[in-house]
Amino acid sequence: MASFTEQIKKNSAPDTRAFLFVVLVGAVSLFADMTYEGARSITGPFLGSLGATATIVGITAGMGELAGYGVRLVSGYLTDRTGQYWTITIVGYVINLLAVPALALTDRWDLAAALVIAERLGKGVRTPARDTMLSHATRKIGRGRGFGLHEALDQVGAVLGPLIVAMVLSLTGDYKYSFAVLLVPALFAVAILLAARLLYPSPRDMEKTLQKTTGRFPRIFWLYLSGIAFIAAGFADYSLIAYHFGKIASVPKDWIPIFYSAAMGIDALTALIFGYFFDRIGFRILIWGTVISSLFAPFVFFGGFWLALFGVALWGIGMGAQESIMRAAVAEMISSEKRGTAYGIFNSGYGFAWFLGSTLMGYLYDLSVTALVVFSITAQLLSIPVLIIVNRKWPAG
Repeated sequence: MASFTEQIKKNSAPDTRAFLFVVLVGAVSLFADMTYEGARSITGPFLGSLGATATIVGITAGMGELAGYGVRLVSGYLTDRTGQYWTITIVGYVINLLAVPALALTDRWDLAAALVIAERLGKGVRTPARDTMLSHATRKIGRGRGFGLHEALDQVGAVLGPLIVAMVLSLTGDYKYSFAVLLVPALFAVAILLAARLLYPSPRDMEKTLQKTTGRFPRIFWLYLSGIAFIAAGFADYSLIAYHFGKIASVPKDWIPIFYSAAMGIDALTALIFGYFFDRIGFRILIWGTVISSLFAPFVFFGGFWLALFGVALWGIGMGAQESIMRAAVAEMISSEKRGTAYGIFNSGYGFAWFLGSTLMGYLYDLSVTALVVFSITAQLLSIPVLIIVNRKWPAG
């Protein structure tokens, strides 16, 4: 008798199997995001409660992103070299998810910062392999649609996680209880991930036409990366935003994770919309998204409750564009056998720019909030001329 997985392969059309794979991986991301995005909604004020300064919060956020994105260079290369998509993905998720509830066990800001960085490191390990698997599935159903759907499911978890944290925080007033509760969705994510591994042992088979590339990556890839680096440098991490809300009390303590939850909901909706338009009008949709989201900083750092909420909404639009279209664009530029390496290089460059920007903005915050806002807007808008050039070279542009 045929096994359950063999029956699924036999009875499912290729497009349906690819779609279901995206949904299943999206479910993993849903529970994973519920875990670590719930934690990220309060890591800024949590570190502050342990004695960390704004500079330390900025460095921790930036170092976490640097470690997470930097390791993708190695992880992406190993993905292409070994073909061990699932092994690399599973190891990364385990590190990524278990670091979160471990935050409930520490009373020192340096240990908490190390766990925050470890969480980002784990995410970095698994992301190139996971995105490469998704790129194989989205070849059939549309890059924008596939990555947009995955990001939308991903952000459902990012909405629920901060809401759970806000509820626990309102009931207990203790950050540690909030981190401890997040062990539950972490275990759900790992369980679904292992089920996906059994059902889809070879995701590469979903992309039947595997083009070969010799030599270096195309010039458009490097141009694209340079443009995205400006966006990353000017895009403030929510840890710093939350730190600001907590310091000046522009947003009540219990509302800080709710604001983050709202941003993640907008992120999810934006990913679906932008993914749809990416498949139809091409790369230029990213340019419009960048222009809109680049204005978040003055509202977030200068505004009261409602203006800050509007700024967070603009921030969420930017996140939705970055997490969906950016990945879809790389899949369109790079052939399948080098895609893991390409994702690794792209994400490492993005993370390095994020680290530099986060560190500088944390430093600027302690000196002048106005200087921080000016830097944020300027850095993001500097990406526009580069992205316009990329759009002109884009096949669908």
